[in-house]
Amino acid sequence: MLSGLSLLDLALLLAAGVALDLLLGEARRWHPLVGFGRLAGWLERRLNRGRSRIARGLLAWTLAVLPPTALAWAACALPGAAGLALHALLLYVCIGLRSLRDHTLPIHAALAGGDLERARWLTSRIVSRDTADADEAALAKAGAESLLENGNDAVFGTLFWFLVGGGAGAVLFRLANTLDAMWGYRNARFDLFGRVAARIDDALNYVPARLTALSYVLLATNGRRRAWHCWRTQAPAWSSPNAGPVMASGAGALGVSLGGAAVYDGEIEQRPPLGSGPAARGADIVRAWRLVWRTTLLWLVVALLTGTIGGAIAGGIHA
Repeated sequence: MLSGLSLLDLALLLAAGVALDLLLGEARRWHPLVGFGRLAGWLERRLNRGRSRIARGLLAWTLAVLPPTALAWAACALPGAAGLALHALLLYVCIGLRSLRDHTLPIHAALAGGDLERARWLTSRIVSRDTADADEAALAKAGAESLLENGNDAVFGTLFWFLVGGGAGAVLFRLANTLDAMWGYRNARFDLFGRVAARIDDALNYVPARLTALSYVLLATNGRRRAWHCWRTQAPAWSSPNAGPVMASGAGALGVSLGGAAVYDGEIEQRPPLGSGPAARGADIVRAWRLVWRTTLLWLVVALLTGTIGGAIAGGIHA
């Protein structure tokens, strides 16, 4: 148990946090993660210089992540309803389920309406690849890939660490994942400074990514064997130890081909293949969202059932 909370308590608070996210969506103003991003940028500009950049990256990560996590832990330890509410509120701040939907489904709508320029602009907001000259297939592929990968990063990784550490666990994971997104590049500027952030994110994501991949396999429609095969055979080819299993199993579950060529900084990059079947279409963005949504429901049901059964067993032992 966490600070006196049972598994059922955590499961109920998890459901409350997800419900808040679906009801309220992402805060348009004064979002804490926006402020955190500014802090991270400030730290990077001042510490990413001179020698010992790996050590400086570790210092920057520590200064950025540990104080907010400790503050979250202390706040959630408040007695009574206040502490319970803060657990759910912190999960709401950290999770990005509705944001994921709101940023990707409009791409499908634009493609369905034949508005390629709008679809390109919407896609450019969520991916780092070039979209200025992308056709429908490339945009559909980018949207589906973003949904599958960020299903883990923005949703399931956060849910996992919430069940491990409550609101503070969600904060730790989300901040670490944000720093990886900001600093975890293999280029001249970040290769050394961002190495610690990238490796910590890999470690925190290891178990959630594989649970996400397994969930995609279990929820595949007429394609569980295909999803499992894609995970086991395609994931090792990806440089990311966690994105590979998630995206390969997800593409296999959808029965589409993802990966392959993508344009970054004007250069075509040939990435390993993902999935099996026809090239992605606009409708596959909706199918990818539905897979993420069903996985969210699966995790909620499993958490609630586990908490209920665990509570019943504990009650029987103490009876």
